[in-house]
Amino acid sequence: MNRKYVGITCLLGIAPVLFAQNKETERLANSATVFQAILAGDKGLNKHILDESRCVLIFPDVKKVAVGIGGTYGRGALVCRKGEKMTGAWGAPVMYSLDQGSLGVQLGTTSTDFVLAVVKQKGVDQILNGKMKLGTDAAAAAGPTGAQANGYSANDQADVLTYSRTKGLFAGVSLAGASIEADNDANKALYGKELGISEIVHNKTPVPAAGKPLVDLLNKTSPGGK
Repeated sequence: MNRKYVGITCLLGIAPVLFAQNKETERLANSATVFQAILAGDKGLNKHILDESRCVLIFPDVKKVAVGIGGTYGRGALVCRKGEKMTGAWGAPVMYSLDQGSLGVQLGTTSTDFVLAVVKQKGVDQILNGKMKLGTDAAAAAGPTGAQANGYSANDQADVLTYSRTKGLFAGVSLAGASIEADNDANKALYGKELGISEIVHNKTPVPAAGKPLVDLLNKTSPGGK
């Protein structure tokens, strides 16, 4: 009888952990799907911009929290390049959340995918602090697309270039005022233990199986090593 009770107790303890891991696996899978789509679109993220990026943030399927308020909340992933100057291959993902507060972006009942390209070290430093506000802590601008993206220069003022996709259509979008914060609970669920952002990004943390499709796509598209 006691053995049965212990067995049931163990199962009940394991279930929440497995559920959390499944949520992060789904989030990373959705992030890979969104990133694949934005690379394929004519109005999406240009490879030239990706080559210039030190990190990318992907927030799939962001929905409005309450109709009429204008606030949205989403969960996604950050992936950064390796190396001292962050110009190498792409490393392990870090889970992040996006809070648009009252920006007034009226999404209605539709969902929107966001992709942020971090092109300057200032943007990297602010994001790796664990919490930042676009437009305040780092300059943000709607990402250029098409021919304009081919002419992009790292001398431009923005630290972060932002893109969105609604109903299959990509466009540059201003996210100034949005808050981005590390999702520590999700990171613990993904890696099975508490890890700091720098530990994941800078300490050669192995890419978890759930993150491999996204990281492999980034390395295939823009290998780095400049």
